[in-house]
Amino acid sequence: MRDRAVERLGNRLVTGVLTITASEHRSQLRNREAAEARLASVVAAAIAPPPRRRRATKPTRGSVERRIADKKRRAQVKRGRGGDFD
Repeated sequence: MRDRAVERLGNRLVTGVLTITASEHRSQLRNREAAEARLASVVAAAIAPPPRRRRATKPTRGSVERRIADKKRRAQVKRGRGGDFD
C-alpha cells in the first residue's frame, strides 16, 4: 500500500513529504482539522485499489441504427441548405 501511495502521490511529494494546507476558516484550529480531513481523504484515495478494467462491448443494434438514422437526417438538412434560389 505504501508503494502504491508513493507512486500515486509522486508529483505532490517534496523530498518524501506530503504537504496539505487549509485556510478556509478564520480559526487556526478549524484550519488544522480541515487539513487533517483533507489529508485523510487524499491518502485514502492514494491507497485505494485500482478500479476494475472496463470490459469492451459492442454497441447494440438499436443504438447503431439510431446513429445512422441521425446521420442521414443531418445530411438531408445540410443538403437542403445549398439550394439555387431565383
